[in-house]
Amino acid sequence: MEPSGILSGLLAGICIGLIARLLVPTMQPVGCIMTVFIGIVGAFGGLGLSNVLGWGSIFWLTFILQVVIATILVAIVAALFRKSSQP
Repeated sequence: MEPSGILSGLLAGICIGLIARLLVPTMQPVGCIMTVFIGIVGAFGGLGLSNVLGWGSIFWLTFILQVVIATILVAIVAALFRKSSQP
C-alpha cells in the first residue's frame, strides 16, 4: 500500500468518525483518538461490505454505508464507556 493511500484512509476515517459522532444524539464519553479509530474501522468495514454487496463503484452508497457502520460503532462504544464509568 502506498503512503498516499494510507494517508487518505486516515483522513477519511477522521471525517467519517466525526460525522458518526455528530449523528449519535447523546453525550459520548469517547475521546478523539477513539473517535478516529472508530471512523477508520467504520470506513474499512463499510468499504468491505459495499464491495461484497456490489456497490464498490458507487461512491455515495459506499460513503453512507461507512457512516452508518461508524455511527453504530460510536453508539456501542459510548454505551460501553458509559456503563464502565458509572459507580
